[in-house]
Amino acid sequence: MSSDAAQTQQLPGGSDEIHIRATKVTPDFVTILGITFALGLIAAGIAMGQSNANFLDAPSFVIVILGTIAATSVAYSMDEIKHVPSIIGHTLFRRVRKPTIMARQLMDIAMLARKKGVLALAGAEHELQKDPFLASAVQLVTDGFSGEDIEHVLGQEIDSLVQRHRRAANIVRRGSEIAPAMGLIGTLIGLVQMLANLSDPSAIGPAMAVALLTTFYGAILSNVILAPLAGKLERNSNDETMIKTLVMTASSSIARQENPRRLEMLLNSELPPEERIKYFD
Repeated sequence: MSSDAAQTQQLPGGSDEIHIRATKVTPDFVTILGITFALGLIAAGIAMGQSNANFLDAPSFVIVILGTIAATSVAYSMDEIKHVPSIIGHTLFRRVRKPTIMARQLMDIAMLARKKGVLALAGAEHELQKDPFLASAVQLVTDGFSGEDIEHVLGQEIDSLVQRHRRAANIVRRGSEIAPAMGLIGTLIGLVQMLANLSDPSAIGPAMAVALLTTFYGAILSNVILAPLAGKLERNSNDETMIKTLVMTASSSIARQENPRRLEMLLNSELPPEERIKYFD
């Protein structure tokens, strides 16, 4: 039996200890490697091209990057914008928690409360501190809050989390919509400058290439970076919401002194079919 399974299956066998699996911040290699690989393919395509074209142009880069940031900021408040970098950082480096393991840990807590009373949970404070949200939920239980009050308090916190993540995803998605437009604006600027120098035919080709670079940068920023990040933000938000909803369901059930078998049924109703647990089997 793996160490994870051993940690999450002790109470049905008679142990009164709670083991909370501590989660570490780990890089999201799928996201990081995906973006890196996509950019690498573009760079490889440029390198294998049969020309000496220069794909680096500082004015085009500035127009697309700073223009996208500025135009996106117009639609949102400073308080909303300032949280986006940290949320994106948490997307690239995040704590991964499996719903199945969390559900079994919650069943361990429910079994201990059933056997020794909710005040016995106070003795597991050190283990519970590994998960701050779980610790606060158990604290509400041991403080004597009713199931309805716990659902209200934790539900408000979950709703606040969802709103923060949704705003961040909307901001990033808005940026992905603006980036191609900023690229087009940069191209138009380049075309106007090119047309102003038609007297020199030899300069038309290079000037046209530079004008198109802003559209190139805008397409990369939108479709390779920002749009995928917005989708990942929403996925991570859904995963975290599920974990916190499981905690809320378990803590309110414990506060109501419900049978752990009923809690198992409630938790399985929240979990996807492939993640459902069989705690008492």
